[in-house]
Amino acid sequence: MSSPLSRRAFLGTAAASTAALALPRITLAADGFVNVYTGSDSNISDFWTNVILPGFKSVNADARVRVVDAGDGAGLRAMADRAMAALGTDSDPQVDLFEAYTPDQTEGSIDAGLWVNFATAGIDNMEKVNPAAKQTDFDLPYRGSQVLLAYDASKVSAEDAPKTWDEMTAWIHANPGQFIYNRPDKGGSGGNFVRRAIHEANGRDPQKFTLDNYSDAYAEETLPGAWDILNGLAPSLYEGGSYSSGNTQSIQLLAQGVVTMTPVWSDQVLQSITMGVLPENTGLVQLQDLALCGGFSRITIPTNAANLEVAKQLAAYVLSEEVQSKIITELGGFPGVTWDSVDAALREKYADVIPASIPTFPGGDWDAAINDRWYRNVAPGIARG
Repeated sequence: MSSPLSRRAFLGTAAASTAALALPRITLAADGFVNVYTGSDSNISDFWTNVILPGFKSVNADARVRVVDAGDGAGLRAMADRAMAALGTDSDPQVDLFEAYTPDQTEGSIDAGLWVNFATAGIDNMEKVNPAAKQTDFDLPYRGSQVLLAYDASKVSAEDAPKTWDEMTAWIHANPGQFIYNRPDKGGSGGNFVRRAIHEANGRDPQKFTLDNYSDAYAEETLPGAWDILNGLAPSLYEGGSYSSGNTQSIQLLAQGVVTMTPVWSDQVLQSITMGVLPENTGLVQLQDLALCGGFSRITIPTNAANLEVAKQLAAYVLSEEVQSKIITELGGFPGVTWDSVDAALREKYADVIPASIPTFPGGDWDAAINDRWYRNVAPGIARG
């Protein structure tokens, strides 16, 4: 079993891949720039500007790429609407690649032929994409984040860290007051802990929950078992049933030694280790019977992009070992490719958190139902808001 993860150790092992992609030189259209639109936080746009684009330039000297901040999801949708309106015309949509945008956000766009089909586009490195991360053929998962368990390695050894739901619940009961998760409506780490309980109560089958199958009756059929599980854990939680106010407070309680273990987002916890909020020997582990939920940010490319071929080459470069390894070391994210496609030293360091599965849980009506029923059935004494 590997030792607890050290963010600094990751940085020390993140040697850049020396293999360069053999990309042809291409004359770009319009003003010569490939436009990458993102609505993500500044750390992501900085990663594209300072890591991905210089690396791509080193293997394609003629490529001129700029990152455009769309502000948020609404800004990305506006650009996608522009590309949709330009489809079938000679108009330049002025966007060549979307970061963190999926086709379902633009109604009818797949049927209209707006998006590149990555399954048939002949893009290099597509064989490396993690099958568990795939959603449709029209969006490309390139970075992810999953909820993990973080623990104080001075109190829990890597060998004793729980690897299954049953091992985790046994640890919680054996160490009363040392585990906390946040309210499910206040952050995804606690929210996905609750969803893992829902999965546990339903045969560990994430396929039982889809965006389209919500109904009040089905929720009443599938959710109560999770409330039984969580109510059974409550007396052994911090202060006999307290819940933190969000992702950040859970990390703070772990950092202060108030609790020994808590669910965390993978990227947030590694950034906390890097910043010294958490000690370097903080342990991280993923459940191997069924992982805690996560999600992926995806690339989409409009078929009418003025610089279509370069955009596809850029997507291929993002899937390279060099970039995917840096997603781990510099973003604290999970790769969009299989773990055997990243730096071997990282695979060794990440042995305890490499997921055997990457389950997701739908939003929409499920979100409101889970939050409402959690308060009513698990924490009725806690005021909402």
